[in-house]
Amino acid sequence: MAEVIAQEKQGGKQKKKLIRVDMTPMVDLGFLLITFFMFTTNFTKPNVMDLGLPAKGNPPSEPVVMDQKNQVTFILGKDNRVFYHQSNATDLNTGNLKETDFSGIKISKIIDEAYKNAPKKQIFTVIVKPTDDANYKNFVDMLDNLAIAKKERYGIADIKPWETKIYKELVQ
Repeated sequence: MAEVIAQEKQGGKQKKKLIRVDMTPMVDLGFLLITFFMFTTNFTKPNVMDLGLPAKGNPPSEPVVMDQKNQVTFILGKDNRVFYHQSNATDLNTGNLKETDFSGIKISKIIDEAYKNAPKKQIFTVIVKPTDDANYKNFVDMLDNLAIAKKERYGIADIKPWETKIYKELVQ
């Protein structure tokens, strides 16, 4: 702990007291406090988004052909732009590739409207196609909007060349 050493000077009446403090117990106490707070602190948990992956099992024996009315496709572009359509390769043009923003209400309304017009509601699918210009935040926002719209059947795919052609015409 602390130690007081009294020394006398020869030839004088003054006594000088030296005080020496042993810091070893203080260091031990500091390490005990650090370990206590480390063990009792809640560390931040990572934020994880649950992706609905298909169940393991046998894949369908015949290919599933999607009607364009049973799906809606969102193309994520640069500068926080998002486009959508319900067309195939022969029908898609600059007139039916529409643009919206990442407001949750607008995207949810688009998905709900497409779902109402779908002839086979049990296989209605939302397809998300990010371009090379899209950023990760927009992709996460789109997945959040799918969760808000409560559509569990969705897919993530690469943008097709015929969609890229129309997309570039609109962006430039």
